[in-house]
Amino acid sequence: MEFNQTTTAAAFLAIIVIGVGGLVAAPMMATETVLMMVAPSMIAFGLIMLAIGVKHGEYRATGR
Repeated sequence: MEFNQTTTAAAFLAIIVIGVGGLVAAPMMATETVLMMVAPSMIAFGLIMLAIGVKHGEYRATGR
């Protein structure tokens, strides 16, 4: 499977939506808490990990 920008964005959004949906459906936290605190932190962490993963992939692709 080739990951281009569209595929990566779709996978990223799907993971975030599944995680936020599960937290909203579970009676752990209030919906407002999940949407205002948890979802933005999940997005920020996901973007940081995506950037690190892309840079690591570029490093591995150079054959060092």
